[in-house]
Amino acid sequence: MSREPALTTTSYAVLGLLSVRPWSTYELARQMDRGLGRIWPRAASKIYEEPKKLVRHGLARAEQGSVGRRPRTVYAITPEGRDALAGWLGEPGAGPVLEAEQLLKVFFAESGSTADTAATLRAAREWAVERNRENLAAARAYAAGDGPFPARAAQTLLVGRFLTDYYRLVADWAEWAAAVVDRWPDDPRDAAADPDELAETARRAAWSAPEGGPAAAPTGPTGPVRGRLPEDFRP
Repeated sequence: MSREPALTTTSYAVLGLLSVRPWSTYELARQMDRGLGRIWPRAASKIYEEPKKLVRHGLARAEQGSVGRRPRTVYAITPEGRDALAGWLGEPGAGPVLEAEQLLKVFFAESGSTADTAATLRAAREWAVERNRENLAAARAYAAGDGPFPARAAQTLLVGRFLTDYYRLVADWAEWAAAVVDRWPDDPRDAAADPDELAETARRAAWSAPEGGPAAAPTGPTGPVRGRLPEDFRP
């Protein structure tokens, strides 16, 4: 039994790239950044470790070559690697883990200023627009039949639609939130939640309720809900 460290999701991410075609370390790094970086950013930091680990596990092979006078190593998947990748794909996997510093800042907005929150929301929308630039270019290329991996267009479509909807979600949410915050007083501790917006949020959250179930959580008193947190609040 191998004493090498166990394979991780990042290991399989690299193995998945190798299943498409052989890559040099430099090419893998570019693909990590341009492709997988949007859905598995941790992979980029492991680019120099994972291919070698896959070789030691017998799941990839390394071939020495050169570009001019510069030596380079090209990695290719082995039959055992394809079997391992297929086995990993046979499991459903874990769901998304949301990690957003901007959301964290909004969540604790009462400890700053309304202007701080407004700036954070502007940055959130700008982030979504910037991230979508490359996504839009790729979508247009595949729609025109000019995508870099036309044989994988069916798979790329699924992930591309998720990213498209995700970036649009962030942009739309940031615009909505900015309009809400625009009505806040200078001190966000004195902000009041609009009862209609609370009801709308509850209505939206009920999308997964079974048919015939409650459309929204029970509502409380009709007055505005202030932004101050209870003394015993714990994140």
